[in-house]
Amino acid sequence: MDHTVVHFEIPADQPERAAKFYRELFGWNINRWENPGGMEYWMVETVPTNEQGMPVRPGVNGGLMPRMFPDQVPTNYIAVADLDEAVAKAERLGAKVLMGRQPVPGMGWFAQLSDTEGNVFAMWQTDMAAGTAGTGAEQAERARG
Repeated sequence: MDHTVVHFEIPADQPERAAKFYRELFGWNINRWENPGGMEYWMVETVPTNEQGMPVRPGVNGGLMPRMFPDQVPTNYIAVADLDEAVAKAERLGAKVLMGRQPVPGMGWFAQLSDTEGNVFAMWQTDMAAGTAGTGAEQAERARG
């Protein structure tokens, strides 16, 4: 067994509102699942799936780090083509920015946000030149291409 992350769950006070937020922000396919137990549950597809509902391509890698503060929660990082554009869209849809654009030198940029339900997530833009030279504004401009 690979012990690969294969699923995530996002708690929500208003599932319809959360589903709308993630559909509009990332284009995810989110549908209410009619399960035999009757529990309210929504299936979230971030990558295409086959007839059995299994992903047809990889979607998740992760990391481990020391806890930085007592209430720190797991964070899912979602790849975006343009971090600034995605953060602006998330804000328009009701997200709050917790940590603005930050470089990971030689790898890319990230920003951390909370969704309409208060759940923390981050967005990631790959950029090998991130944090390597120039001012933050120059790096941001270079990252946008």
